[in-house]
Amino acid sequence: MCKMKDTLILNDGTVIELETGASLSSLGVLSESKGAMVEVWDKLTADNLAAVQVKNGDGLVVANYTNLVLVSEASTIKSDGSILTNFNIREMSQEEIDIAELQDDMEALNSAVGGE
Repeated sequence: MCKMKDTLILNDGTVIELETGASLSSLGVLSESKGAMVEVWDKLTADNLAAVQVKNGDGLVVANYTNLVLVSEASTIKSDGSILTNFNIREMSQEEIDIAELQDDMEALNSAVGGE
């Protein structure tokens, strides 16, 4: 019987299968094509990384994270044409969280003042 892979569940419910997931700074994702890899990469937005869950191969939640940010990615094309991408994700600092909250508050204020 084949064991299921660990998964990363994004805020919007997107489930990403992990080849490796020992730490946030090294999440390995195998994609069948460049297009499929870019689809995964495009999902790693600030909104989707605001709340993230990691489940192990048995479907048990092993970690919950909030306020994550994508730092970098590195991809390797395998001999079969698939692409192994290593996503480096980290938790935001308190300063980054405070700045994001201030920006949200300013946008809300600007909308209220502008009458939109």
